Amino acid sequence: MRERQARQERLRAREFEAFVAGAGGRLLHAATLLTAEPPGAAPEAERLLVWALARTRADWGRLRGEDPYDRTRQTLAARFAHTGWRHRSARGGLLGGLAPQERLVLVLRLYEGVAEEQVAAALGLPVERVRTLHTRAMATVLSRPRRTTGAAHGVGAAHEPA
Repeated sequence: MRERQARQERLRAREFEAFVAGAGGRLLHAATLLTAEPPGAAPEAERLLVWALARTRADWGRLRGEDPYDRTRQTLAARFAHTGWRHRSARGGLLGGLAPQERLVLVLRLYEGVAEEQVAAALGLPVERVRTLHTRAMATVLSRPRRTTGAAHGVGAAHEPA
């Protein structure tokens, strides 16, 4: 019986490692956008991601068909929403001038492609509030002069404002 449990635990560990190898980069980029730190020097984003991955790993055996990426993204967003006050001051990057809640909504809507209703439910906000935050954040981002150095820290080439 113990041998079987040990085998199952090793299998879960390998599955989780494969998940992190495949999704870790995208999740780190999302965390970096949330914290508005420069890519490559993002200790807050890394801490946020490690926390979310630790929670996902702890629940790995109980996911039962739930998408681990969605679970980790939800955990990441919830943790950021809970600790967003730490990220209030203006920072660099495309999203650095946004309020933490605006950053969160923009990253979930544009970078992650999460529907308005899902963002509202995840954050415990009315859909109208999510729509207002998204509109305000987009207006702020679009009103800034464009950088000519590329989209290295942007929301993504596919979603970069025209």
